[in-house]
Amino acid sequence: MDIEIQKTSMEKMVGMTKEIKRQMCLAMPLTVANFLMFALQFVSIMVVGHISHEKLAGASIAISFVNSLGFSVLMGASSALDTLCGQSFGAQNYKMVGLYLQRAMVICVLISIPLAFGTAFSGRILILLRQVPEISMAAESYARLMIPSLFAFGLIQCILKFLQAQKMVLPIMFSSGITAIFHVINCWFFTYKTGLGYRGAALSVSISYWFNLLLLVLYVFLSPSCKSTWTGFSREAFHGLWDFLKLGIPSTLMVCFQNWQFELLLLLSGLLNNPELQTSLMSISQNISSLVYAVPLGLSGAVSTRISNELGAQNPGAAVLAILTAAVAIIIEGLAVGFGMIGGRNLWGHLYTKEREVVNAVAVMIPWIALSHCIDGFQCVLLGTIRGSGRQKMGVFVCLGSYYLVGIPASILLGFVFHMDVKGLWIGNICAIFVQDAVLLIMTMFTNWEKQVMKALERAQTSDKSEPNYWIANMPSSRHSFSIVIDPTELSYF
Repeated sequence: MDIEIQKTSMEKMVGMTKEIKRQMCLAMPLTVANFLMFALQFVSIMVVGHISHEKLAGASIAISFVNSLGFSVLMGASSALDTLCGQSFGAQNYKMVGLYLQRAMVICVLISIPLAFGTAFSGRILILLRQVPEISMAAESYARLMIPSLFAFGLIQCILKFLQAQKMVLPIMFSSGITAIFHVINCWFFTYKTGLGYRGAALSVSISYWFNLLLLVLYVFLSPSCKSTWTGFSREAFHGLWDFLKLGIPSTLMVCFQNWQFELLLLLSGLLNNPELQTSLMSISQNISSLVYAVPLGLSGAVSTRISNELGAQNPGAAVLAILTAAVAIIIEGLAVGFGMIGGRNLWGHLYTKEREVVNAVAVMIPWIALSHCIDGFQCVLLGTIRGSGRQKMGVFVCLGSYYLVGIPASILLGFVFHMDVKGLWIGNICAIFVQDAVLLIMTMFTNWEKQVMKALERAQTSDKSEPNYWIANMPSSRHSFSIVIDPTELSYF
């Protein structure tokens, strides 16, 4: 009996070790890619900051506007591919992986058109929101040159999800790295050598995004690894768009509710006493939070891919193991990064400003930013679980309730009534994340994973009824058990 228990424990340890290896091979390149993509706008802002503080304010508002009303929507719409491509690939219905990519691309291009019009008149919109007219018009001038980036960004996100679902993450990292190097030269040239000034930095972002898109398209077209999933453009891509939107709309709302809440906190900080200091402090805090968030974001992408693949392959036990492994990993990461941030809390402010008052205020905020990072990372993994299993509709209500029924009211109460200023606003955000963690954890614990397998198979066969001979995922019925079954095949990167 003892021998059997030891054998079972050993098998579980081996399974966990293999799962850790799989997730790290996915998460590490995705994390690097997230850092590099973040660097594009960061480099542009740094260049503008050396030209003029007034232009820097306009560029910062423009980027915030484009991120909130443009990139967030496109990122959310493409996130439906976390479910659809991942589960279809796991079910070995490779044709549907390519078709879902094409449908996502069609949707993102169509969405980009109204977003482009909104961006073109962003200055007028900002003035209506009672922003300073001079800064608003400078923001509009900057944002208009970022309009081409909207179309490229949406298509990039679609291809990234397409490759990620197939566990091809190294090409994502390499293309991001090449683009980041290209952008440094590109930004310098268009800012200082073309007479465009600060607007050249905006144009360079658009060009760099299109350059990144070109690299990814060439890889998909030329790589043998994509041969089975990309068979060329098809008219079928224009069919089933509404079925795609059934996941695309909730996915978009999930992303937007999160990002819009951050923008709302920034606006609220401008209503506090000494708004210049409070807004700077909130902006720096959010920037630091976004920087360290790249690691949980990479792990979230990894667990989403693992869950969707295993559900499509009818391995519910392996999907559960992926969740447990990611949860352990993110807790360790959160504690390590959190304590590291606290240890260097007096240094962070110097990265952004030389003003002693702001530096000291940032040092006071760092422990709260570290705490939010720890629990936000766990939430990020749980949201990856939601995307991987295709339950975005439930995720929308969780995000809406936690951020806007708990977080924002708590932030207003602590920030304005109890006069805790930005710290109060941030603690309100922490309350929202705690609630979200609790609800998502309960949802995950009580999930019927056998039922999720059946739903995954339904999605993988969608729109494939006209060609039933293409369906090749004839899995043995024994894989419907809850025992952990790990796919022995190695990860494919190229």
